[in-house]
Amino acid sequence: MSPDSLDRLRAAVRDVPDFPQPGILFKDITPVLADPALLRAAIDGMAETFANERVDKVVGIDARGFIFGALLADRLGAGFVPVRKKGKLPWRTRGLDYQLEYGSNGIEMHVDALAPGERVVLADDLLATGGTAGAAVRLIEEAQAELLGAAFFIELAFLQGRDRLAERAPVHALLTY
Repeated sequence: MSPDSLDRLRAAVRDVPDFPQPGILFKDITPVLADPALLRAAIDGMAETFANERVDKVVGIDARGFIFGALLADRLGAGFVPVRKKGKLPWRTRGLDYQLEYGSNGIEMHVDALAPGERVVLADDLLATGGTAGAAVRLIEEAQAELLGAAFFIELAFLQGRDRLAERAPVHALLTY
């Protein structure tokens, strides 16, 4: 991806102070989503890493990961698998509870979403502490699929989420803050 394209994407990400709580600087990606050229550039950039790979499925994390994941799956000619918050999928699931800094959460995936040996990319809009992405990686591993890597639109490097994932899969982020 060209430096000019990265600059245009970075300029479109809006900082929202004190959201969702005081002291947090939220990275708002909705301006990128609203602009077809920027959205295309974001997906192109995320797809570059896997362009020469055979990808069977892209796993997207609830909720903005559904946007990036589904578009990335289309670009790579792969199927899309949603990983959702506990209790949101309509059929039999495999789930995982995981710890956050302030409590716990849970995610689920359909039991038949991935077959052993399928080649998978994990996609989400943001890598922060890596808790949710790490749990999604574990679900992929439990399905005995082959994780090719994790693709994020934004990485908040100071939260060190990459450290939770790097031993299990290559981590690729388009924009790093």
